[in-house]
Amino acid sequence: MSIAFDLARVSAGFADPTCESQQVFRKLMDAMARPGTLHDLSVAPDAPMGLDRAAGAVALTLFDFETTVWLDPALRTEAVEGWLRFHCGAPFVADPQQAAFAVVTDLAAAPALSAFNAGDAKYPDRSTTLVIQLPSLETGPPATLTGPGIKSKATLSLDGLRPDFWAEVQDNHARFQFGVDLIFVAGDRLTALPRSTRVVPEGD
Repeated sequence: MSIAFDLARVSAGFADPTCESQQVFRKLMDAMARPGTLHDLSVAPDAPMGLDRAAGAVALTLFDFETTVWLDPALRTEAVEGWLRFHCGAPFVADPQQAAFAVVTDLAAAPALSAFNAGDAKYPDRSTTLVIQLPSLETGPPATLTGPGIKSKATLSLDGLRPDFWAEVQDNHARFQFGVDLIFVAGDRLTALPRSTRVVPEGD
C-alpha cells in the first residue's frame, strides 16, 4: 500500500521530539494503568487531514521502523502515509493480523476486533494495539468499567461506537490474557481500555 509522497509537503511533527514524546508516553501509560481516565494531549502538533491531534501524537510516540501499522482505508492517502513514513518510518501492512498498531477513523467500516492479532501463548504481548478516533470521549451512552487499575468501578461515555462494539470488547476481554488493547482519541484527548478491563454498557 505504498504511496509516493513529496517531502516538501510533509507537515511538522513534534517541535521537541524527545521531550514531547516523553510527555505523551507518560500519559499513554497512565491511561493504560487507569482505564477510562481522560488525558489531555494539547502538546500534540496538527496532524494531516483525517487524523485528530491526539491520534497523531500517539503515532509520533509509539510508531517506528519496527512497528507494523494498519491504516483504515480513509487514511491511506499521500498526506497521512507520507507524514507517518517521514516522522516514524513505520511500515504499513494490509493484513490486520500483521499489525502491531492499527489506526481506525471509520469504526463503522473497520474490521471486527477479532480480525486483529490477539497474541499467542508464546508472545501475548505482540498483539495489536488499536488507536480508534471518535467524535467525543464524553457524550456517548455510558458504560461501566471494572478491573485492574480501577478502585471499584469507572464510567466511560464514548460517542460514535458501532452498535455491536461493546459486545466485541466483552469477547476480547473474555480471551485474556490474549486480545487487543484499545486507545480512544478525540481532538486532543485520549483514554484507554486494556484487554484486562471488563466493560458493561448501561442497560445490560
